[in-house]
Amino acid sequence: MKILVNTDSSVKGDERLVEVMQGIVEDALRHFSEEITRVEVHLQDENGPKQGADDKRCTMEARVKGMQPTAVTHHAAKLDDAAMGAAERLRSALDTKLGKRSEQR
Repeated sequence: MKILVNTDSSVKGDERLVEVMQGIVEDALRHFSEEITRVEVHLQDENGPKQGADDKRCTMEARVKGMQPTAVTHHAAKLDDAAMGAAERLRSALDTKLGKRSEQR
């Protein structure tokens, strides 16, 4: 499973941030690692330098072999929390999607 981390101009995308995001995704989606080819993580601070509640957004898109991509978004006050929320939502969405696929077999 390849994990790509993208940031907007208001989020500093340094090495530490990439490592943290990769760890969050790997922990949440370890169960599906054989079926997922790529996960794209998009991090954005919607208010830029201004403060705001839940202004950090994390969108994750997973590409699963033989299926359309699955994408989710989560907002939080901190990037780590937004990423953990998005990863949990993505895990849940993939549980549902892949569960339906296995039921059809």
